[in-house]
Amino acid sequence: MHPFDYVRVSTVPEAVKSGSRESAKFVAGGTNLIDLMKCTVERPAHVVDVNALPLASIEAVSGGIRIGALARMSDVAAHPLVQQRFPAVSQALLLSASPQLRNAASIGGNLMQRTRCPYFRELIWTPCNKRNPGSGCSAREGENRMQAVIGTSDACIATHPSDFAVAVAALDGVLTLHGPKGERRVNAVDFHLLPGRTPHLEHDLAHGELITSVFLPDAPHAAHSSYLKVRDRSSYEFALASAAVGLALDGNTIRGARVAFGGIGTKPWRARAAEAVLIGKAATVDVFRAAADVELKDARGYGQNDFKIELAKRTLVRALGDLAGGAA
Repeated sequence: MHPFDYVRVSTVPEAVKSGSRESAKFVAGGTNLIDLMKCTVERPAHVVDVNALPLASIEAVSGGIRIGALARMSDVAAHPLVQQRFPAVSQALLLSASPQLRNAASIGGNLMQRTRCPYFRELIWTPCNKRNPGSGCSAREGENRMQAVIGTSDACIATHPSDFAVAVAALDGVLTLHGPKGERRVNAVDFHLLPGRTPHLEHDLAHGELITSVFLPDAPHAAHSSYLKVRDRSSYEFALASAAVGLALDGNTIRGARVAFGGIGTKPWRARAAEAVLIGKAATVDVFRAAADVELKDARGYGQNDFKIELAKRTLVRALGDLAGGAA
C-alpha cells in the first residue's frame, strides 16, 4: 500500500473541500477502496473519511423514500419502508456480499464499487484499459467467464458488480450529488457509463463530488417487485446473471413493467426494449421469453461467457414468472 494522509470530516462542505484535492478519495465502509489500495490499483494521496456525515437516514418523503448515502446495506435491507414499498431493493441487498460486509458497506460506496475483473485487479497480469488506458483488454481473449455480454466494447468487457445498483436502475432511482459546484441530481440509469473507448471513466461523478442520497419513487411496479440472482454458490458470490423486475398487473395484463439486468452488463443494464414488449401484454411465459429475446438480441459472448446470454434470458423469464404468480 502506498503512503497517504487521512482526514475525518463531519460536514458535507468539509468533505467536498478535502475530496477536491488532487488524488483524493472518499472512504466510508472501505470494503472496496481499501481492498484496491492494498493491491495498489487505487493509490490516493489523500483519504477522506466521510463516516461522520449526517447521511445515514432512511425516510419517507413526498413521492417516495430517500436513503442517505451512508446508510449501511444491512440497515436499508431490513427497513420496513424499503421492504414494503421497494422489495427488489431489499432483496438485492440481502443477496449481496456477506452479513459482515453488509453491516459495514454504505449505499453510496456500493454504487461506486469497481469491477472484479481479475485483469483489472492484478497488476502483475497483462494489460487493462480500465486500469491503464490504451494498454489493451486482456479479458476479451483471456479468462472471461464472469465478464459482460452486453454494453461491451473493443476496449473493455468488464462486468459491473453491484446488485443494489441494478434494483435502483430498474425502479427509476435518482441520485443526489454534492460537489464544488453545488448540488445536482442524476438518474440512476445515467450515472454509470458505458466503456466505449474510455473504460476508465466509469460514472458521472466529478472529482470532489459526493453521493449524498438515493431517492426511490413510489409506483405500483415498485411495490410489486423482486430481484433474482443466479450465481455459482448460494452466498458471498457475484452474479452470473440477475434480474430486477417490477410489474403493475391488471388481472393478467401487464400495465407497467420495469426490468434491469445485473451480472451481464458493463453497467447496471436497464432493459427498456424488454419493458416495451411486456407492457399491454398478458403475463405469460411466451411473452416473457419474447421480451428477453428482444433485449438480448445484440448480446455478444467472448468464448467462456457465451452461456450468459441464454442464462440471462432464462433468469428474466423465471423472475417475471415468479412475480406474476406462476404465469402459464
